[in-house]
Amino acid sequence: MTDTPDRPEPQTEESLFRAPPLAEQERMVEALLFASAEPVSLSEMEARMPHGSDPAEALHLLRRRYEGRGVQVTKVGDAWAFRTAADLGFLMAREQVEQRKLSRAAIETLAIVAYHQPVTRAEIEEVRGVSVSRGTVDQLIELDWIKFGRRRMTPGRPVTYVVTQDFLDHFGLESARDLPGLKELRDAGLLESRPPEAEDAPEARDENTGDMFSDDAEAAPDDDVSVFEDDA
Repeated sequence: MTDTPDRPEPQTEESLFRAPPLAEQERMVEALLFASAEPVSLSEMEARMPHGSDPAEALHLLRRRYEGRGVQVTKVGDAWAFRTAADLGFLMAREQVEQRKLSRAAIETLAIVAYHQPVTRAEIEEVRGVSVSRGTVDQLIELDWIKFGRRRMTPGRPVTYVVTQDFLDHFGLESARDLPGLKELRDAGLLESRPPEAEDAPEARDENTGDMFSDDAEAAPDDDVSVFEDDA
């Protein structure tokens, strides 16, 4: 009886797609967020990182590392980006206000849209107590802070307004649900605790009738046709 030679045990082939260490993946995610001008989604990270990487876990570690720092990893919609810590926003607020200052009417209109969206022009006027000019709405649309929403299924089918993703991104919000309450706004100096003085609301006189009206009032009912024109 002859001895049969022992067969060599099969060797496990080393994977050619071994994922880099998690610490290295964290550095990759950090580089992607820093270099991108726009927020980066997890799917985009996965497509750019080596095969087998876990961008979600790397992102979790990166967020923990930036906790309490002046710059933080913030969710913007379905993506992620570096943003200034919310409590340090006042450092940038002065520069932003100096670049372009919104009128009181625009600020009030924007706040109403943000807190009551989707909201119609008539509803905005009901909350403000005065009519809303075409220029105020057009300015906010031009800034890409509000946009047209769905038309209401009511007589006349009025168009509604909602805030945009750019608005949320600008103020470091994930959604409109993250908007601060009235007390927080007053504490931050964004709301006055007293009504504006008379000189804060400039008035004009109708050339034909001599009646006084606010600069935020409509000159005629048809003045807003371009804003509410149906594209259909």
